[in-house]
Amino acid sequence: MTSGAHVIVGASLAGARAAQTLREEGFDGPVVLIGQESERPYERPPLSKGYLLGKDPREKIYVHPQEWYAEHGIDLRLGTAVVSIAPAEHQVTLADGIRFDYAKLLLATGSQPRRLTVPGADLEGVCYLRRVEDSDRLREAFRPAAAVAIIGGGWIGLETAAAARTAGAEVTVLEAAELPLLGPLGRECAQVFADLHREHGVDLRCGARVEAITGAAGRADGVRLADGTRIEADVIVVGVGITPDTALARAAGLAVDNGIVTDASLCTSEADIHAAGDVANAYHPLLERHLRVEHWANALNQPQTAAKAMLGQNAEFDRLPYFFTDQYDLGMEYTGYVDPAGHDRVVFRGDPATREFIAFWLAGNRVLAGMNVNIWDVTDPIQALVRSGTPIDPHKLADPDVPLETLLTA
Repeated sequence: MTSGAHVIVGASLAGARAAQTLREEGFDGPVVLIGQESERPYERPPLSKGYLLGKDPREKIYVHPQEWYAEHGIDLRLGTAVVSIAPAEHQVTLADGIRFDYAKLLLATGSQPRRLTVPGADLEGVCYLRRVEDSDRLREAFRPAAAVAIIGGGWIGLETAAAARTAGAEVTVLEAAELPLLGPLGRECAQVFADLHREHGVDLRCGARVEAITGAAGRADGVRLADGTRIEADVIVVGVGITPDTALARAAGLAVDNGIVTDASLCTSEADIHAAGDVANAYHPLLERHLRVEHWANALNQPQTAAKAMLGQNAEFDRLPYFFTDQYDLGMEYTGYVDPAGHDRVVFRGDPATREFIAFWLAGNRVLAGMNVNIWDVTDPIQALVRSGTPIDPHKLADPDVPLETLLTA
């Protein structure tokens, strides 16, 4: 057993950023960072983007150099799992039986890919993309003329499809909805991504329902759909969403509801336990609702708030949700939050058909979110429009000759 420390469960981007912030804010006590993976903390976006494409070297994915942890007095424990938390005793227990007393605890346990449950889903050759070894495996599999079937047309599915096509593979994307990304983007913007992939040679099949994975000798060789169609495949990638890893929190009696429930300072229902990243369903003071965001920016920025709150500072996380994607020659940034039924129109500045535009989601002429496609350096004014809550003239919003920066002063 060790003496009280600031313990972080989850040696991820969020965990590493929390440890960094604790030191930057002057905390000189013990910091223990515990992770199940053998790799030191790394960022996940490159796994479906630059690293998967072979553009970024492996070293670029890591949050800090190896020596940073020792230099900053971080007790980094990799390849080990926390098996229980005892809030009353302020103690965590590792799989090897070691126990840590904690003064403050941060849960940055992240999420896990949602598993396919159809017959054959456990065959060799059915892949998920969450860890660096998953990306390594797909880089090896994505070769010219290889047949790749991707189940799920979300962000991971489409980025993976782009990487596979760029490598010369033959790609089929199977999406259950009418269009990929229909839920988060709506029909007009979702159509942009559907057209993009079809133009790059992807066989995009919408309204597809997977019935089984077929195979022989223990290895997958195709996907059978409910209509009887069979898609031959050398490799099958499943991207049907993720689920927050709340098992530890739930077993410890913390409030859990679509993630670990926290207040705006990222404190859980236990005063000395905080949560950050994919796993945190945090109250957002600007949006006035609890929100769990499964994107890189939250894992990057939430830990700063959590670490400051762990040190007794007044800190609230009120950054707007932000995410980005790169697919072929399309780059996109999205800022804000839109409930699927919470907007009444989408205003375009530019023509979506050109793939150079900004889309704004509005409710009562208030901008809820903005998505810029192949247009850059507009994130700050989009954030300002969203944060202001001020009604904006939609005609001026759509006019590319009216600078975004002037809309709040007009």
